[in-house]
Amino acid sequence: MGTERGIVYVIDSDESVRRAFARLIRTEGFDAETFPSIGDFLAGERREEHSCVLIDFPVDDFPDSGLMQRLAGCGVLTPIVVVSAGDSSRDRDRARQLGAVSFFRKPVDDQALLDSIRWAISRA
Repeated sequence: MGTERGIVYVIDSDESVRRAFARLIRTEGFDAETFPSIGDFLAGERREEHSCVLIDFPVDDFPDSGLMQRLAGCGVLTPIVVVSAGDSSRDRDRARQLGAVSFFRKPVDDQALLDSIRWAISRA
């Protein structure tokens, strides 16, 4: 796999959501790898260049207050795009505090999400 082709790491506890996001991402020519939890993502191999993380919020298996510190402590400096079933100002503020480059409420507008992923990957 060449470094020019972007990769999106999809983290969501719902398998059908992971599959749907992966299909969408692949239609744009990106690679997609899916994980049911932060722990599984951190245990796997990954690359930083031309990549981003698409994550469901809140994260089931890790307290959000320490998520970015945990990711950074494991060497993950990849841009993060957050999707959430909720859309409270508290959720948006917490996502920003985590360092998210974008925040989307489910159901997500496919084109807006893909544009955000493309932008995030270009920053990585």
